[in-house]
Amino acid sequence: MDEYLIKNTTREQREEIIRRSLDCGGGGCENCSACGAYGAGDPYDMYQPYIDGELELAEIHARFRSSYLRG
Repeated sequence: MDEYLIKNTTREQREEIIRRSLDCGGGGCENCSACGAYGAGDPYDMYQPYIDGELELAEIHARFRSSYLRG
């Protein structure tokens, strides 16, 4: 998965990665409404730090999980 690291992608590529992965009409999203149900809000906002080159995807996912998983 090194191909998705910030150091290996441009901003445009990161935008495309997120757009493709969250494309509800393209199979990336199962329309489960979990983004709103779990308080993440707009998923594009959640991934903006990745697009901006500030946080890796794994860091964003870890922060999200730590907000909801206990134990």
